[in-house]
Amino acid sequence: MDLVLLCVFLPLVTVAWGQYSDYYYGPYNYGDNDEWANVYRQGFNFQCPHGQVIVAVRSVFSKKEGSDRLWNYACMPASQSLGEPTECWWEEINRAGTEWYQTCSNNGLVAGFQSQYFPSVLDREWQFYCCRYSRRCPYSCWLTTEYPGHYGEDMDMMMYTYDYYIRGATTTFSAVHR
Repeated sequence: MDLVLLCVFLPLVTVAWGQYSDYYYGPYNYGDNDEWANVYRQGFNFQCPHGQVIVAVRSVFSKKEGSDRLWNYACMPASQSLGEPTECWWEEINRAGTEWYQTCSNNGLVAGFQSQYFPSVLDREWQFYCCRYSRRCPYSCWLTTEYPGHYGEDMDMMMYTYDYYIRGATTTFSAVHR
């Protein structure tokens, strides 16, 4: 009986696995591990190539380096179902030393970041580079639970499934921990 069940379910598992792999994208290539978008306590500007969006974010924290983080990003072409980018813009600046929540306006997707470090508050200000596509992005937005649980934790967040996009971010700020 066990052999019969195995013969029946093995082809189903094979088909299901094949369908799953069509939609799964493995670890993204960030480039060399030493290749970061910034150095500690310095500003940076990172933009994906035209037609691509941010799909992965990696960050490591150092209290010794001014309670700052190194950042690295991976880009991937947006789905063809979205069409071509029609416009791209820089959103408002999220000031250092404050808590903030922001999504790209006008149904935009995040295609880059600009950041400046401020030693007086041991924090960064952020600005998103957003792009809107010719066809509306079908989405239900929610905040991911893939974030550091503690301010000093490293972060490695990836969009594992195609047609999932980063539309914004939120942060917390503690005057005690900086």
